[in-house]
Amino acid sequence: MTILVTGGSGFIGSNFIRNVLQLDGVSIVNIDKLTYAGNAENLSDVEGSRYYTFVKGDIGDHELINELLTKHQPRAIINFAAESHVDRSIVSPEDFIATNVVGLFRLLNASKDYWSKLDETGKAAFRFLQVSTDEVYGSLEAGDPAFSETNRFEPNSPYSASKASADHLVRAYHQTYGLPTLTTNCSNNYGSFQFPEKLIPLIILNALDGKNLPVYGDGQQTRDWLYVTDHCDAIADVLNRGVVGETYNIGGESEMTNLDVVRKVCSVLDELRPSISGESYEHLIEYVTDRPGHDRRYAVDITKVKQELGWTPKQTFESGIRKTIQWYLDNQEWVDRVRSGAYREWIIKQYG
Repeated sequence: MTILVTGGSGFIGSNFIRNVLQLDGVSIVNIDKLTYAGNAENLSDVEGSRYYTFVKGDIGDHELINELLTKHQPRAIINFAAESHVDRSIVSPEDFIATNVVGLFRLLNASKDYWSKLDETGKAAFRFLQVSTDEVYGSLEAGDPAFSETNRFEPNSPYSASKASADHLVRAYHQTYGLPTLTTNCSNNYGSFQFPEKLIPLIILNALDGKNLPVYGDGQQTRDWLYVTDHCDAIADVLNRGVVGETYNIGGESEMTNLDVVRKVCSVLDELRPSISGESYEHLIEYVTDRPGHDRRYAVDITKVKQELGWTPKQTFESGIRKTIQWYLDNQEWVDRVRSGAYREWIIKQYG
């Protein structure tokens, strides 16, 4: 079986590819634009595998996608390709529309054309899986029940609006053309190879550098945290056994406030890599001006994926955050290489 993975050199995509290549009889074709967060080094350990092919390209390049589909005849397409950082979407929303909406639209068109020419067996086996986010549902109050798959979309940032648009297009291509689609809406991911603009790696690396640990507003924004390899297992389960046309929420059952996450990272670092002064890293916490339209709480109900597919997260936040912090401690060379001049300029612009 061959799977075409888009955006596979990013954080979640690279973890997924690495997991899947451990299985017998599965080949991966990875197309990635290699923007600031797409890093070919994330998959350097599988570059020599005859089951892995990398192509530098854009999902919006219809001709290139058609060429890859014709050449490799994939049984499935998994779309990880997306601009995904909310802060960046506030500053440069057009980039998010270009990739997350227009690029996805062109990818869907190419996929539909490819699928329509398959024989009946091929059509029945084919799947298009859209990897999306819980942010499409909007924001919850403290006592509200978690989002289910039937919640209406109420996106509040340019990023979440672009992903909501993409999810609607995926649904439309299934309903209108019969394209066999699947969609997953996940909570906040964390783990190895995450680009250090996101909260957890940012806090880890700033703490190690003795820099301030920026916390938006009062730090009481609540998120559900999902360890990345648990997410990858869930995607594989949805791909293999999910009901065509359905959406599945994927979460880690680990709701925490941002401030508590930062404090937990500090606590584990105090144990694994104490500061030279002996002082807890917590003294570096600095409250900064909240971002516009900051959603207060996300939480997803994962009853459906549990009951229908038997998936459940293996990692608690306690176990997952320890694995994550240890990975960053053990992979300083990777960290140094991804923290390019462009990344440093962004951090200075965003946090001062």
